Amino acid sequence: MSETPDVPRPAVRPAPTVPYASYLRVYEPLAAFPEPERAHWADYARRGTAPTAQDELLRSLTDLVRVPVVGVPAHESADAFTAEVDGVLLVCPWRTRLRGWLALQELVEWFPLPVLDAALPPAARRRASEEYERWRERNPDARPWIRTGVWQVPLRWFVLVADEEREYLPGERLRYRTPMVQARRRLARALRTLRDAEGEGYEPLAEGLVEVGSWLEEFHPKSMVELDYGGLLHALPADRLAADRSAGVLAAGVAALRAGDTRGAAEAYGELSDRWRAVRERLFAN
Repeated sequence: MSETPDVPRPAVRPAPTVPYASYLRVYEPLAAFPEPERAHWADYARRGTAPTAQDELLRSLTDLVRVPVVGVPAHESADAFTAEVDGVLLVCPWRTRLRGWLALQELVEWFPLPVLDAALPPAARRRASEEYERWRERNPDARPWIRTGVWQVPLRWFVLVADEEREYLPGERLRYRTPMVQARRRLARALRTLRDAEGEGYEPLAEGLVEVGSWLEEFHPKSMVELDYGGLLHALPADRLAADRSAGVLAAGVAALRAGDTRGAAEAYGELSDRWRAVRERLFAN
């Protein structure tokens, strides 16, 4: 895998506050990777020095405060998150460069052009877009192992996990981990329920599940899915995080809809929508 050559480092301004992002990650078994990448990850895990999620984020932010701004890294990351489950090594590559290209495409939809131009000059965006097109021609089947939600946990992610899989350590993490087969099963069942309730206003959630489901199908069936609140842990009050049972609320709503209790389903979905809308609106607060 490519490594950054020894070149003079551009000027760097002080790093900004870490943004409040959540993550949906897939950890694949080592056997899912072809050689020589498999050997790279095996050696990487043996070293036992894997960086944290905050390390990954801070490295990305450093590029954004360089002069000139570096919108997308020049070389792909050789880092990953790793986990061992039942004696099997699971790997979630960062693929920071690929995710940077994809994030740039989303920024165009999120922000007005003057704001976007101020944050990332048009020439830098155009150069990144051209580089991505050339790379995509050589790697048509590439996909990221990590998806990001800014100032939110997208509601469709909660369909993949169950309340009993929730892990909360105050000040450290709030996450869910589940086997890929369970995540796919929950998604398929919820999607059937939502489609049967056509006309009840759940079309956006159903469309989101279709897109997430297509992404999950790209991975090994013995993978692990992780929903991580990430930086939101530092944005929301501790008592609110301790009481947050979003996965359980959504599961109860889907179960109510399946049982024909449209009122109960609407109340659950409305509660979650209002809760996370209030969090998302902080993105645009001063």
